[in-house]
Amino acid sequence: MHTKEEKMEAFGRLLDIIDELREKCPWDRKQTNESLRPNTIEEAYELCEALMKNDNKEICKELGDVLMHVCFYAKMGDEKSEFDIKDVCDRLCDKLIFRHPHIYGDVVANSVGEVLQNWEQLKMKEKGGNKTVLSGVPQSLPTLIKAYRIQDKARNVGFDWDDASGAWQKVKEEIAEFEEAVKDMSKEEAEAEFGDVMFSLINAARLHHINPDNALEQTNQKFIRRFNYVEEHSIKQGRSLKDMSLAEMDALWDEAKKNER
Repeated sequence: MHTKEEKMEAFGRLLDIIDELREKCPWDRKQTNESLRPNTIEEAYELCEALMKNDNKEICKELGDVLMHVCFYAKMGDEKSEFDIKDVCDRLCDKLIFRHPHIYGDVVANSVGEVLQNWEQLKMKEKGGNKTVLSGVPQSLPTLIKAYRIQDKARNVGFDWDDASGAWQKVKEEIAEFEEAVKDMSKEEAEAEFGDVMFSLINAARLHHINPDNALEQTNQKFIRRFNYVEEHSIKQGRSLKDMSLAEMDALWDEAKKNER
């Protein structure tokens, strides 16, 4: 792989290009934090997709796109004399050192659990102890990921089930309450209870060391593959999906499942 000097040279080249684009390109010149934000979100999701596929070539490409956005925001901060890329790096380094006292200090942490507990306690100290446990969960996160992070944050301070069995019992209770709410035809209650079902399922998945967002995305992709198979083969038969019976579509669906095996 490349030497540290080569890596630093490449990073410097990127910063030079960002400077030049900001000065000479009409599109780059007009960008602001707000205008660039949707693109940043898109780039983050594209990186996540590459990570899900474990496609190293795409991961490298998408990491570059995300890094470009980091440098671009730092450039805009520099233009306003608020911060620059050095400040970004320095603050990150200081934070990493502060949050790893078991590496840079005399704290002992021999397990992942101990490291995470220390991490949460140190994060709260960073703002004078005024920060609450859950305030570190961004409100803009997608709801499924947010639920997982909320539960994970609570776990790091000891608020958690002893094992997965208790969480699964809670899932069953919430499903029963949802079914009861649906019988009464109360949309508000049913919606609230369904939210409880999802929250408890995410909790159970977490305790089994399953990332629910990854799991759901795998199912999404599996459904897309199988549904595309059904659609493609209906076209080969000269038919439209709308003209096929459910039983006929199910037969093609089963074929798709067999082919995957």
